[in-house]
Amino acid sequence: YVESVDFGEPSESKAVLGGYGEFHYNKLNARDSSKDLRKADYHRWVMFLNHEFSDRVRYFSEFELEHSLAGDGKPGEVELEQAFIEIDLDDEHVTRTGLFLVPVGILNETHEPPTFYGVERNDVENVILPATWWEAGMSMGGRYESGFSWDFAVHSGLEMPTEGSKAFRVRSGRQKVANAIAKSLAYTIRGRYTGLPGLDLSASYQVQQDPSQVANDGLDSGKLINLNAIYQTGDFQIRALWAQWHFNGAAVESANVDKQTGWYIEPSYRFNAFERNFGTYYRYEDVEGARVQDRFDQWQIGFNWYPVPDVVLKVDWRNRSHDLSDQSGRDFKGFDLGVGYQF
Repeated sequence: YVESVDFGEPSESKAVLGGYGEFHYNKLNARDSSKDLRKADYHRWVMFLNHEFSDRVRYFSEFELEHSLAGDGKPGEVELEQAFIEIDLDDEHVTRTGLFLVPVGILNETHEPPTFYGVERNDVENVILPATWWEAGMSMGGRYESGFSWDFAVHSGLEMPTEGSKAFRVRSGRQKVANAIAKSLAYTIRGRYTGLPGLDLSASYQVQQDPSQVANDGLDSGKLINLNAIYQTGDFQIRALWAQWHFNGAAVESANVDKQTGWYIEPSYRFNAFERNFGTYYRYEDVEGARVQDRFDQWQIGFNWYPVPDVVLKVDWRNRSHDLSDQSGRDFKGFDLGVGYQF
């Protein structure tokens, strides 16, 4: 005999439509002028389609077109970034099954343009934490009145290359759940604390059983540690993130990229004089990735203007310096312009 579980009354609210988008203009002047960048790009157009089956069973999805145009020889991609069923097991515990965002970092789960500073997303959560990063599997979580919460997910893993120009690059290992090889799975656990006003602390730990999905190829396993902190008091906020991969295997250790690390710190301020619809920030970040061009430090300063809360116009100035002398031609200074929205 199995006791039946009450999954709630059917919901009167059915499908809910939402989305976000962002346009970018980049003008970057490199030390080697052949590497200058002048680009206008409708970077992302995203639609959310969610549905409540009952007050305890829900469906979430996210459909994205990147770079405006997709197809053979075109720069863009059409992607399904979320598609999962969420079930409340009780008032404190929830489970998700399907295709979902991995619970790591600050931006991976919350990346709508009005929610962050900078035209482009920060580089640590691109090179080290390959946001936007989604996998398929199942997760469980708990949310408590104390402000503590946890998530544990079993999901598909990376398929990182071990040869060529993208060898051991984490971002190149995302399979995007497109006929993803699942010989070896991955596990992610996150703890989070928001029990004090203005404070948001979280820590994630992930195990990749075989991040190349190929046995005995010199990339045998991987572990990720990630720490995040956000603190806000009044109109001042500071964000900080640190993440580090440790990979095991003869090939990755021989290439001296078995440890890949990144961190950033970002103070910001919203101005009361402008009815809090204007903000400024400074960010410093350090990235130590697998590719030689992914080892650099960068500082930037910028401004956000919110004509309404869900629309933002952005401008920033960036200065990047690479660690290796033979990559100094990639060093650049320049500015970015952008507009974004969410609804």
